[in-house]
Amino acid sequence: MDRLSRRDITRLGGVLLASLAANGVEAQGVGADDPLRGVNPQYRPFFPTLRQMAEMAPISAQNLAERRKPMPQFASSPLATPTVAERIIPGPEGAPDVRIYVINAGAGSAEKPAILHTHGGGFITGSAQNDLRSLQEIAAAVDCVIVTVDYRLAPETPFPGALEDNYAGLKWLYANAAELGVDRGRIAVMGESAGGGHAAMLAIAARDRGEVPVTFQMLIYPMLDDRTGSARPAPPEIGRILWRPADNRFGWTSLLGVPAGSAHVPKGSVPARLEDLRGLPPAFIAVGSIDLFVDEDIDYARRLVDTGIPTELHVYPDCFHGFNGFPTEITRQFDAARTRALKDAFAGTKG
Repeated sequence: MDRLSRRDITRLGGVLLASLAANGVEAQGVGADDPLRGVNPQYRPFFPTLRQMAEMAPISAQNLAERRKPMPQFASSPLATPTVAERIIPGPEGAPDVRIYVINAGAGSAEKPAILHTHGGGFITGSAQNDLRSLQEIAAAVDCVIVTVDYRLAPETPFPGALEDNYAGLKWLYANAAELGVDRGRIAVMGESAGGGHAAMLAIAARDRGEVPVTFQMLIYPMLDDRTGSARPAPPEIGRILWRPADNRFGWTSLLGVPAGSAHVPKGSVPARLEDLRGLPPAFIAVGSIDLFVDEDIDYARRLVDTGIPTELHVYPDCFHGFNGFPTEITRQFDAARTRALKDAFAGTKG
């Protein structure tokens, strides 16, 4: 199958946001080979932070422990409401119990839709606790329950450990829907970056196992293809901030237990390698045009569309990996699109 190029993106009217950079504003003070040269001008106030991200040493076994430490500059305390409850639930058979956080639960006058969330971090870093405030904001905006899973990380736990932790969380959410005030017919999966990859894996596993119906998948710059940056070199103008080809090779290799881009990988571990996408739930996919994952995300969206699966794709011009972590008009537009897509998906499946 031919792959959509970024030139093709400009012809996807109604799918892409208009480029704010097209208003004649160009980046200043950056050289031809500067990784910030192609960044949307809205992010100019954050260039010092972005430059630090671009200049960090690639993640490796030697610096993994250091990179797992929380970054205070990005920390935010949970809100007073919606409520957050920490729970320990049974893990996969033969594996440890799993920590989850339950947001906005409680039986009320009407059952709410629910989201099973998986956090980002390249499969090798991050924790569910880091996302609690943003998830509270989503739960309030959408009026839903969110369960986020503190899954085991690679390389200490290779595939399928994290998938099984996340699946345990999904089954727990489904089994305890009445207690949580959840409509069992309106459960979505959602994640960012590696969490988006985990959400896509989870949607595939749920389809194949037939135990929990998943009605929607919200994939935010998802990490879907181990071949990016390894067997499939990345174009030089993308993937230069926060998550780069070397980081991607290390993250995927850690998860898979074989080198990223290998001819054979564990079944169900790489969503982009799945041959048959039939029966997967409708999807929302968002990514920046200079994100390392842009080509694989566009390709996955195209394959879903070609399979007849309702799919909404947003490619944010001149935006990098994690672009929505900064307060800009683009972030506001992204937040609004995500909220609207979730509300529409849940409204469409309401019994």
